[in-house]
Amino acid sequence: MALVTIECMFSYRHAFHAGNHADVLKHTVLIATLQHLLQKDAALTVLDTHAGAGLYRLDGDYASTSAESAGGILRLVPPAAPPALAPALQDYVDMVRAFNQGDATRVYPGSPFITQRLLRAQDKLKLFELHPTDARSLAGNIAQLEAGRQVAVLQEDGFEGVKKFIPPPARRALVLCDPSYEIKSDYLRVQALLQDALKRFATGVYAVWYPIIPRAEAHDLPRRLKTLAQKAGKPWLHATLTVKSSKLASPAAGEGARRPGLPASGMFVVNPPFTLQGVLREALPQMAQLLAQDRNASHTLEVG
Repeated sequence: MALVTIECMFSYRHAFHAGNHADVLKHTVLIATLQHLLQKDAALTVLDTHAGAGLYRLDGDYASTSAESAGGILRLVPPAAPPALAPALQDYVDMVRAFNQGDATRVYPGSPFITQRLLRAQDKLKLFELHPTDARSLAGNIAQLEAGRQVAVLQEDGFEGVKKFIPPPARRALVLCDPSYEIKSDYLRVQALLQDALKRFATGVYAVWYPIIPRAEAHDLPRRLKTLAQKAGKPWLHATLTVKSSKLASPAAGEGARRPGLPASGMFVVNPPFTLQGVLREALPQMAQLLAQDRNASHTLEVG
């Protein structure tokens, strides 16, 4: 029984989903948030609870199998590049393109590499990854940066691991939490992480990604996070991007109903930079337009 549990825990691989529409939303928000936080001279600590492998080949076996990047980043770069992008979306595209040579976009940077590219000498990055294969890949990829003590790779449970770094010495931190949610308990663990973190360090910036799928826990999560932020008296921002219907696709003759893949996702940020709302108000409509897969594409943006 224990072996089955372990296999389920380690079944999710972000390599299958690298560069999809959810990454476009998540990494656009991440870049815009970091750009604001790094305007202050004081050191910033970034904690990434589910770091993945860090770098992904879009033409590799994993990503090409699902081809999800075709509905995400590859709609925003040559040869499909639209004539003009919102500034935040352009910053995101420029970041991805910086990891590629020539016209082709074959490499996709995950949040560890996006973050490290933006950090200054005085800043720190703590990367948590429990999946044994991804943790090895992450450590190898990070080693190529020769970043020294600025970046730490920890093969441990990020939900628990972040606690020893909150609050950081300079009292400035961004926590990015984006588990796979393949295990239902992840929803409750995200809620528990935010509740504990706000008690330890109420002024930290907390960014949570989550999938919007036909599951009660997924719909309850943003409401629960909003309640935690309100009880703590902290501002929050909630952005969602929908690219298609969540209903099962109509089956072809002789086939069963096909699952449509991830239709939408959201980012919930506690203590967001005051600039983030304006940035996303401009970028989100364009994301929904350019990444739409059917007429149900939409976006929402709430603040409180």
